[in-house]
Amino acid sequence: MGCCNALRTYSRFLKPNKLLTTLNRNFGQPVAQTHPHLLKQGEVTPFVTKEEYRQRRHNVFKLVLDQFEGSKNVKDHIMIFPSACRLYMTPAIPYPFRQNTDFHYLSGFQESDSVLILHNSQSTSSIQKGMTSVLFVPKKDPHVELWEGGRSGPEGAEEITGVDKAYNTEDLSQFLQDYSKHNSNYVIWYDIDSKVNPELGRAGIEDFILQGKQKCVETTIRSIHKTRVIKSPAEVQLMQRSVDIASESLEEVMKFSYPQVNESYLQAKMEFECKLRDAQMLAYPPVVAGGNHGNTIHYTKNNQIVPAGEMVLMDAGCEYHGFCSDLTRTWPVSGRFSAVQRRLYDVVLRIQLKVISLCNPEFSLEQIYVYMLHLLGEELVSLGLIQPKSKSTNYFQGLREFYPHHVGHYLGMDVHDTPTVSRHAKLQPGMIIAIEPGVYIPANCTSVPEEYRGIAIRIEDNVLITDSQPVVLSAKCVKDPDHIEAIMASKS
Repeated sequence: MGCCNALRTYSRFLKPNKLLTTLNRNFGQPVAQTHPHLLKQGEVTPFVTKEEYRQRRHNVFKLVLDQFEGSKNVKDHIMIFPSACRLYMTPAIPYPFRQNTDFHYLSGFQESDSVLILHNSQSTSSIQKGMTSVLFVPKKDPHVELWEGGRSGPEGAEEITGVDKAYNTEDLSQFLQDYSKHNSNYVIWYDIDSKVNPELGRAGIEDFILQGKQKCVETTIRSIHKTRVIKSPAEVQLMQRSVDIASESLEEVMKFSYPQVNESYLQAKMEFECKLRDAQMLAYPPVVAGGNHGNTIHYTKNNQIVPAGEMVLMDAGCEYHGFCSDLTRTWPVSGRFSAVQRRLYDVVLRIQLKVISLCNPEFSLEQIYVYMLHLLGEELVSLGLIQPKSKSTNYFQGLREFYPHHVGHYLGMDVHDTPTVSRHAKLQPGMIIAIEPGVYIPANCTSVPEEYRGIAIRIEDNVLITDSQPVVLSAKCVKDPDHIEAIMASKS
């Protein structure tokens, strides 16, 4: 009786038919009704509201309208964003699913085989400043849901995401045919080369492009990267949490280290600690490189024993509700740096601190990279590892042998985020970047004294750009060498 009374009381606050929708529907992703510990009312994903997703869609569409402003030949635009598809390692055994980033950014919808369309049209009234958002999602299917879990269906998708309309994915082809029938001289915006979801391409998108009356086909990438590169306050919160999780986890991995440890154990420890702190997954296959393996920049075999006296270079991060962290730390597996290791580590740390101080709107990533190369050159010359700059030597070519990659990249929903945004562009408030100076001396590098050979050091932090001083989001991730040794000494 008490339960019935409570249900009647609760129903007073719901619109007609809303009670059944809320209590009985199986959604295909967490929602506030089913996961109140994770989501507040109005949020599509943690911290990000329906209104913010609507604003993202509006911002992206405005960018494409601005590109054709003043054009008399083009009035209409249709943007097509497919979701990711499920991938299988063997029949019936799927890989972990990760949603296509751009689709996720604009909708927050987590189901595979869906499509988001943003369009204006001569045949329909404008819903939001000339733009209508339409989501196509897998239809409700009790048999599939028995095996794979709930689906939201069109009604649920519309309720979750706040799009203007939602339909079954099987209706996509007819929708596109109707759009082509009622419109002409429109521009199709579609990332035709990405092959995010080949089946959806074959299910009507490719025919729409080939047979339609469009003026041209443009890629969506640059427009959406321009919006994604600047983080909102909610996105900064998500990034900070992702970085905090990775920072705390990396410190636990340091404490767990010991001579003769297998690199794979350290990888497992990192993943365990990240997931223990609510990360959904690691952001990428981590680099866990003992000794000379650190000189392979993307070493991910992670299957060797780390001998006593060597250092571990670990490049790892996690993904927290769609946002990635990307950190690198280097530490002695035995607990103390040797004199040579400490000398080189101090060099990299000094350079990193100076480089981070330049992370402000006066500089670009490319300018910071050039400055970092000059600093590294000065340090290596002072150690006697390279010759001073002169007309008779190719100074920078020789320097790049000790540092073969760039000093930084944009960071966000992807690890190497928004790659179409130039590194030559000045940094802007709201950008988040990874800064990762280092020094790499392979074991077979005979141009340096033997004591330096086989050493690899990289220190990478995640930095938020502001109007003034940079904010190091990963400040709590230990990197001071004395602090590292103290942590290693304190482990039980």
